[in-house]
Amino acid sequence: MRKAVRKMLFTNQQIDMLREQSLRMDQEGTPTPEVLRFIYDERLFHLFVPDGLEGRMSTLPDAVRIFEECSRIDGNLGWLVTIGAGGGFFVPFMPEDISREVYARREAVIAGSGTPSGIARRVPGGYRVSGSWKYCSGSSHATVFTANAVIDHPDAATDKGHPGEPAIRSFILQPHQVRIDHDWKAFGLKATASHRIAVEEAFVPEEMTFSIAEMRAYHGEVIYRYPFLPFAQASFAAVALGISRHFMEAADELIKQRGSHEPLVHRWNEQMKVLEQARSAFHETIEESWSELLDHGALTPIVEEKVSSVCISTAGLSLKCGQTLFPLLGLAAAMENTAVNRCWRDLQTACQHALLRAQ
Repeated sequence: MRKAVRKMLFTNQQIDMLREQSLRMDQEGTPTPEVLRFIYDERLFHLFVPDGLEGRMSTLPDAVRIFEECSRIDGNLGWLVTIGAGGGFFVPFMPEDISREVYARREAVIAGSGTPSGIARRVPGGYRVSGSWKYCSGSSHATVFTANAVIDHPDAATDKGHPGEPAIRSFILQPHQVRIDHDWKAFGLKATASHRIAVEEAFVPEEMTFSIAEMRAYHGEVIYRYPFLPFAQASFAAVALGISRHFMEAADELIKQRGSHEPLVHRWNEQMKVLEQARSAFHETIEESWSELLDHGALTPIVEEKVSSVCISTAGLSLKCGQTLFPLLGLAAAMENTAVNRCWRDLQTACQHALLRAQ
């Protein structure tokens, strides 16, 4: 059976160590200390943080390959790294002294939500914020939280919004201000701690707020000029692709254990070819978009649409590989403690994200 060629981003020893944690994380529903230590040591939460803030600033093409490889190792690892690294996108919208406070330490990582499901009212020196936000991945180990809230009775001079739309602002919350409701009961990506968070009348100083429409610092970092929607779609598509590759590896091992079964081997080869083609098109498109950003300082609407389209297609084809093969693998694949089962559940869960589904 033909094997896909892959670029080694991590050592075999690291991969073995991380995969040894997979079953434990799935059963306990939380990342293990060993996995978090690996992430901290490799600075994987800091892929979009400037070097001057103890970051590991990366290009988008390099970052999505890291997201894919982490997800190929373990779906929970890939999702946590992708979400955690994505928090670096907020750096340029914060005052420099605040961004240093938030990001410039080894374990620094943000968890939160962009959904404006909170209310904030102005008080002397800042805001009082109340609300709750679902699906805050990484909540168990976040060093700060960010959440969007609608401004109650906004000040026309300071709380600017689009005409006819509510004024929305982002708030930086400290862990002691946040209640974590452990409601992440999904059947996949169990260890991502994607719980609901809530705050009640939390005071947030003015300097600990920001607007993603107002860039304040680090204007020279190219990644911050990449449009956020295709950036997020590329990140999540890389996760789906990596999990699907792991699923194919695990299915291959299961097929080998069952002995020769030519129709199933043929089906595996068909799906592997589809996945390899999708992977090639995905990375080629991200590389092209990055080159355009470097050459012209922005993406054209046509390129943005192409990135979005290829990301949705990549996720769909990644999912289809699992949907095609899983029913053919027998009862062994139904056992929750097997790699192929965990990959199947993680892949299904990741591909439920709204940004990976055709509208």
